[in-house]
Amino acid sequence: MEKYNNFCKALANLHEGVKLNEPYSIVEQTGIVGLFEICFEQSWKLMKEVLEQHGRFEDKIGSPRALIKTAFQCGMISDEEQWLELLKTRNVLAHTYSDEQTLNVIRSLKEKYIFAFDDLKKELDDRWLVQ
Repeated sequence: MEKYNNFCKALANLHEGVKLNEPYSIVEQTGIVGLFEICFEQSWKLMKEVLEQHGRFEDKIGSPRALIKTAFQCGMISDEEQWLELLKTRNVLAHTYSDEQTLNVIRSLKEKYIFAFDDLKKELDDRWLVQ
């Protein structure tokens, strides 16, 4: 499945990014944030495809927010609030020009966001995808 492979590659790249430590160069900051954005995009698109394959996706659901709610209701993700926070962070990043705000996002990514992506991959591997 192409979306799964894209997500796994994005997640692997993100893991490489979070191995870096402060102080970050501007290129490292930009790279880590970019990897987060890519991983988030790939994750919600993958969730959508898998839910559709399992007949659990309703026509009215098209936005990432609605999709996150559906994924939570179906047990694909275990922490709806955390995923909504990921969405909010992704949206804020598009308008962030503050180094401090960017650093806070990277810190959150290392402390908790990366684990949401890891948990999604494990859940998909264990219960949703037929290998």
